[in-house]
Amino acid sequence: MAKFSLFFLSLVTIVCASPHVYRDLQVHESRSSVPSGFTKVGAASEDQQLTLRLGLVQSDFAGLEKALYAVSTPSSDQYGQHLSKEEVEQFVAPAPESVSAVKDWLQANNLTSATISPAGDWLSIQTTVKQANAMFDTQFSTFTHEKTNTQSVRTMQYSIPAALKGHLDFVHPTISFPAPELKRPIISHPISSSAKNLTASGAAASCGSGSVTPACLQSLYGIPSTAATQKSNSIGVAGFDPQFPNSQDLKTFLQRTRPDISSSTTFTSQSVDNGRNPGGSGNDIVEANLDVQYTIGLATGVPNVFVVVGEDTKDGVDGFLDIVNFLLNESNPPQVLTTSYGFDENQLSRSVATNLCNAYAQLGARGVSVLFASGDGGVGGGQQGESCRTFIPAFPGGCPFHTAVGATTVSRSGSESAATLSSGGFSNYFGIPDYQADAVSSYLSALGSTNRGLYNASGRGFPDVSAIGQDVEIVLDGELTPVDGTSCSSPIFASVVGLLNDGLIAAGKSPLGFLNPFLYSTGASAFNDITSGDNPGCNTNGFPAKAGWDPVTGLGTPNFAKLKAAVGL
Repeated sequence: MAKFSLFFLSLVTIVCASPHVYRDLQVHESRSSVPSGFTKVGAASEDQQLTLRLGLVQSDFAGLEKALYAVSTPSSDQYGQHLSKEEVEQFVAPAPESVSAVKDWLQANNLTSATISPAGDWLSIQTTVKQANAMFDTQFSTFTHEKTNTQSVRTMQYSIPAALKGHLDFVHPTISFPAPELKRPIISHPISSSAKNLTASGAAASCGSGSVTPACLQSLYGIPSTAATQKSNSIGVAGFDPQFPNSQDLKTFLQRTRPDISSSTTFTSQSVDNGRNPGGSGNDIVEANLDVQYTIGLATGVPNVFVVVGEDTKDGVDGFLDIVNFLLNESNPPQVLTTSYGFDENQLSRSVATNLCNAYAQLGARGVSVLFASGDGGVGGGQQGESCRTFIPAFPGGCPFHTAVGATTVSRSGSESAATLSSGGFSNYFGIPDYQADAVSSYLSALGSTNRGLYNASGRGFPDVSAIGQDVEIVLDGELTPVDGTSCSSPIFASVVGLLNDGLIAAGKSPLGFLNPFLYSTGASAFNDITSGDNPGCNTNGFPAKAGWDPVTGLGTPNFAKLKAAVGL
């Protein structure tokens, strides 16, 4: 009886002590103001259901980063020896004690979790506003996005138990406010009748004719028209509902601009978060049409996969992490992934932006070249035409583990200059990576006092490279239509990388993978340097393009022959 009483007393002590451990709450993340474009409505209903995602501390991201640079730097003896799915997951999987600590805390609050990432570093829970307010010592409120009139539940700060420091990295969505409207390309002026009457011979090979086509890009950048041969090589195109490419428009595009290849050439598709083809038209397909028409129309013969993210997202960042986790879970993801969507950096919390950025590092370590359009708001982000006190960097532009693609425009003489819409600048979240240090230092020395105090001079600079992004012709609803934006530039550069990968694989070599260490070293001289133009915003002229790297056009636009030599072909 005495032993039973002692056991019972010990059990009671454990049960009573566990909740007490979690009462020492400490502020974990906060933001000082509501982001521009959002308005606070009031306290969220206590009965409202919330889906929260818990980011667990990754066990050895520093080790992954070291491995990433080792396989991505041309001077390394490990260059091209990309990691396997299992090797990457070992680096980022949370430590067992972190998983136990977080799950014990959830159990103490009568909550269960679901694992939503391949490495187990993301968990999802279902709770109520009332319980979340108590667990995180916060007040969740309802906010309205003014442009779309959509509502979301967020908070300005939250706390976690001190016992979970070092185990729980962040809770999301809490202080992140991603705009519900992802950036889309701009449909420019009505196309001229002469351009609309392009002949089946693929006329308008000169990019100075006022219309940019695959033929003009092949001529300007030296992109070959011969077909790729390696079926194991592919280009992935990221799409988001309701965007889905129209197959008939693709066929017409190939007939009008690439009559030398079969007009039946098409793409395959994969679905994330119940993504589908809703059979839209006009603005609902313009981005998808652009991305697929140019990756197929330029990367001749390279297999193309359109990865469409539906509305049933699980990550709280419009599917940006879901698509990465989907690809990381594949044994053989595409060797190139191009995405023409993004956010303003300040819409995301630093922890969420860092976690997304680290996910791109995982793909890079697997041998995937991750490309993003740098954005279409100059130095003003989504507020190019509005007043802003400091420059607004784009995300993921400032992430060091991907390649950001800016935009140029071409004159009638065929010379390129920076497109004014080309987003570029310096991150407020990420520091200057070693591979870029000399390039940024040289630019800032040349820039002098211009724009001083408006940007973070110690931040990662972007874009890294550029390509034409104005007056790019696509077929939309059966008609040739010009579009503008870095949304054009990213698939164009992705096509160049896809063709280089084809040559490398055919030669028995590895695909390029994470590009930046190569671009800023061996590949730096393989670009057409753009030295004129700027990217205005925030009531300034923005940054000027200069000799060498600049935060408008990066290292410049591709010279295929020089890039081919730089990669050893």
